[in-house]
Amino acid sequence: MSGLRERKKERTRQTLSEVAIALFLEKGFDAVSVAEVAAAAEVSKPTLFRYFPAKEDLVLHRFADHEDEPARVVAAAREAGVPPLTALRDHVLAGLERRDPVTGLNDAPQVLAFLRLLHGTPSLVARMQAFQARSEGVLAAALEGMPEGMPEGTDAEVPLRARLAAAQIVVVLRVLADENIRRITAGEPVDAVLPGAVEATREAFRGLAEGLPY
Repeated sequence: MSGLRERKKERTRQTLSEVAIALFLEKGFDAVSVAEVAAAAEVSKPTLFRYFPAKEDLVLHRFADHEDEPARVVAAAREAGVPPLTALRDHVLAGLERRDPVTGLNDAPQVLAFLRLLHGTPSLVARMQAFQARSEGVLAAALEGMPEGMPEGTDAEVPLRARLAAAQIVVVLRVLADENIRRITAGEPVDAVLPGAVEATREAFRGLAEGLPY
């Protein structure tokens, strides 16, 4: 029963997020109120806030599965005996090949519209920074083989070298994606961007491997 309840909650979160994003894309993030989102989704405002404490979270829910993705890749790599940076590099390269929107290498109109919303709204940009900080935290723990789901406030328990490494990795992932987005929004076809994106990824991870003990 608990599994069924969780699935129902996740479906509700997904519905609320999709309704909100559709409104934000149509009218602009700042022009749509939380009350308007709740009405469109046919829920009360307090109910919406139980699922999403902040308006910005309605948008960033699309990234919910990606917040700890680098950490999951590293954890799986450790079990398989693969160096973490090798696994992360290969994961990014695979994402480029399948045109994963997280890599920035996707020119579907709906993806580009969402990215314009995300990067063109200051409050969403600020929220993304908090998202990346949490991603760094779980990645740092994974690099050291520490338990998953560590509670907030335990950063001090993670060695400084791991926190520095995680910060560098997350920044590299962001910059690589941002460069792909920049080229595609400038009008370059995805297939033309792909070779440079692959080489940039390989070069970036070569640099990380030279300087990081992972």
